[in-house]
Amino acid sequence: MIDRQVRVLLVDDHEIVRRGLKTVLEDRDDIVVIGEAGTVRRAVIEAVRLEPDVTLMDLRLPDGSGVEACRQILAVAPDIKIVILTSYEDEDALYSAVMAGAAGYILKDLDSSKLRDAIITVADGGSLLDPKMTTAVLERMRQVGMPHPADEPFATLRPQQNLIVQLIGDGLTNREIAEQLSLSEKTVKNYVSQIFSKLNVQRRSQVARLATERRMRRL
Repeated sequence: MIDRQVRVLLVDDHEIVRRGLKTVLEDRDDIVVIGEAGTVRRAVIEAVRLEPDVTLMDLRLPDGSGVEACRQILAVAPDIKIVILTSYEDEDALYSAVMAGAAGYILKDLDSSKLRDAIITVADGGSLLDPKMTTAVLERMRQVGMPHPADEPFATLRPQQNLIVQLIGDGLTNREIAEQLSLSEKTVKNYVSQIFSKLNVQRRSQVARLATERRMRRL
């Protein structure tokens, strides 16, 4: 069992929903909400910055889906546990969430005490999948091939470096990355140099290509 407070990041585009979830979760002494986000991009930045134990993620966000946010977060910070929280029982969404690496997929009509228990379960390394939907998902997973080799070079990168790789893949310059992550341009330049060394590349375009290949593989 986890012997400290479980640190949770809330991701939902409605502030009133985040407030409600925070009140419900912090009714237990062993859970603390350390941050909030309302978009995919902000969720990734806050997850890397705060390093929560668990991220509770809405399925639908203004700039994308919770599944996409899950992919992006786990690409740069694989130790974070992510639970998709949604109003919709959707087999395709569940499958996508599992393939993106989510540790759980639960419905918003879940009893508040069970939601708190779910957060603790995931933080302890458990998995949460609706039994009614699991069989179909596992059958589809059997048809999935091995990971693409483009993923392998990223194993040595730290979360902040991995996030910068992702932003390079989005076409951002060092200055734009610095502004996005609230870092100095010199710090970003140093990170980029480290990334070149770890990925064994010499040009920014090579980093962007690797990032794009990984992203396409996970779509």
